[in-house]
Amino acid sequence: MATSLLALIDDIASVLDDVALLSKVAAKKTAGVLGDDLALNAQQVSGVKAERELPVVWAVAKGSFINKAILVPAALAISAFAPWGVTPLLMVGGAYLCYEGFEKLAHKFLHSQAEQAAEHAALVNALADPSVDLREVEKDKIKGAIRTDFILSAEIVAITLGTVQDSPFMTQLAVLGGIALAMTVGVYGVVAGIVKLDDGGLYLSQRAGSSAWSRFQRSLGRGILLSAPWLMKFLSVAGTAAMFLVGGGILTHGFTPLHHLIDVVTQWASDVNGVGAVLGAITPLLMDALVGVAAGALVLLVVSGVKRIRG
Repeated sequence: MATSLLALIDDIASVLDDVALLSKVAAKKTAGVLGDDLALNAQQVSGVKAERELPVVWAVAKGSFINKAILVPAALAISAFAPWGVTPLLMVGGAYLCYEGFEKLAHKFLHSQAEQAAEHAALVNALADPSVDLREVEKDKIKGAIRTDFILSAEIVAITLGTVQDSPFMTQLAVLGGIALAMTVGVYGVVAGIVKLDDGGLYLSQRAGSSAWSRFQRSLGRGILLSAPWLMKFLSVAGTAAMFLVGGGILTHGFTPLHHLIDVVTQWASDVNGVGAVLGAITPLLMDALVGVAAGALVLLVVSGVKRIRG
């Protein structure tokens, strides 16, 4: 009996070790989606009153939990009954990430600064209009954020499923559930902190007193107020870059000839004297990014063509 108990404990430890290892791998693969997830969700509360920012973030977080509760069982069902569908789903998700990233670039470079300033001014004027029902605006923002979260969550779940599709069912369930929970809590916890950065900075910048500690708090508050907009810009840029890297990486791994070509080029770069180690590390990333940009441009052209045909 003691031997059986020890064997059971050993099996449990082995399963937990597999879960931990696969969760770590899945977290690394899905980390690229999180920068954009953070930036998008933080931007969703722009225009919301300061006292309503955290309730809006919480409402979107609850919607995200519901999204994960739908997506995780769906992913497990696909893995159990149609495992051949995992790779096509990943490819579609990767193409979508590339499309969304390229659409951002196209919008930024095809619209002048004056047009963007006019759009922002129109939004501010609309929110300042007393006839506008801010509760409806808030509801629309929450719905839009939850829709965006569903797409990004589906990509996270799909990438995770691709990592664990050859594992036993319980390992798949543990990894998918753990990643879904950790990503949701982590993302919306950080989003809540980001959207309140300016309030925290304002509070610190107005601290009274002439002591060294008070002066430090005021300086820290002013620094936070100055850095908060730059943080949002950095998250947006990092998120867009991550879309091309992650999306392009998914596409290159799913298309065997292209993946083989990247391996050949990476090996050639690694053999360059002096800088081979550096070139070998950045070459696959650069090629994934190039594939991502090209795929995004192609999908955007197709989507634009379909929109024009449909009027």
